[in-house]
Amino acid sequence: MTFKNTALLSLTLCALMLQGCTALGIATGAGAVVGVSAARDGGIAQSAKDFWISTQISEAWFQYNVKTFAKLDLTVKKGRVLVTGIVQDPAHRVEAIRLAWQPQGVEQVINEIRVAESAGVKSFLSDKWITTQIRTKITLDKEVQSINYTIDTVQGTVYLMGVAHSQAETNRIIEIARTISNVQQVVSYIRLIEEIEKAQWGTETPTVAPPATMTSTSAAPASTGAPQSLTAAPMPPVEIYPLN
Repeated sequence: MTFKNTALLSLTLCALMLQGCTALGIATGAGAVVGVSAARDGGIAQSAKDFWISTQISEAWFQYNVKTFAKLDLTVKKGRVLVTGIVQDPAHRVEAIRLAWQPQGVEQVINEIRVAESAGVKSFLSDKWITTQIRTKITLDKEVQSINYTIDTVQGTVYLMGVAHSQAETNRIIEIARTISNVQQVVSYIRLIEEIEKAQWGTETPTVAPPATMTSTSAAPASTGAPQSLTAAPMPPVEIYPLN
């Protein structure tokens, strides 16, 4: 078996075991897990599509350079790709996002990559502990369908992505994240299921782009080869909840 095939097999096993793996730890933090897709919003077909997008991006990063993107995490939900983590060179940040636009079916790429030196093992473990605590609390919360959400933490900033059935559910998840020790701020990319359904039927009102004070979202530049219809689509609102 080639190393390439081994990588893809490892990705599949990680997904089936519901493990959040780093994109170039020969795995991915993608929310699309085939084994439980029937319980997710979007069904088996969408989950399989998201997982395939994730594997394609991970493989593209791997082929570019294993070490360059080793500290990046990848989440895919209904064709929306969230990339978080750290690179040391601004050019690598651009390249990571360019490659993320390549797979067919990608509708949006949200760029939350930071250009900075690694904060070290202590920071890495702290981020993982924050993510674990949030995941545990929303899993135990009967008012939250935790399987519909993914969580990424980078240097104390928590990124939430998923589909909520109500604004109350969204607020509850955000509040849970805010109460965890060492969390610096919470960034929400959670969407309401009714908004997605309206968009699918072509009845959604265009969303006003977030102010400059909010965290950035990245649409692919023309040079990336992303379809024009995708780059022109209205972006969902981004909500940031800094702690006082």
